[in-house]
Amino acid sequence: MDRIAEYVMGMPFLTGLIFFFVALIMYYYPPKEINSLYGYRTSSSMKSQERWNFAQRFSSLRMIEGGLFLMLFSFLKLAFAFSVDIEMPISITALIIVGIYLLLTTERALKKNFSNK
Repeated sequence: MDRIAEYVMGMPFLTGLIFFFVALIMYYYPPKEINSLYGYRTSSSMKSQERWNFAQRFSSLRMIEGGLFLMLFSFLKLAFAFSVDIEMPISITALIIVGIYLLLTTERALKKNFSNK
């Protein structure tokens, strides 16, 4: 039980949990107008209000997926005994992969859905 409690408080699980809940908030309460403070803000998502609205909804769904992946990924430690020297780089790499996934899939969807606009 100590091992489960120790890992549940680990970086991938907490980061995944934060991603998940922030994404739910962004999905149900997206920023209404283009702004430079919060939301999915890239040059392509800020070109029009239509793109902005699409990007907020789409990226929130990808962020939910990423959060769930990180939470599930965190339970690998239960199956494998990683040293701290290995665990931290693996955790950081998983977080970077989720960030890249979020950006690439959202930008690809923007390009696909708004290529002529």
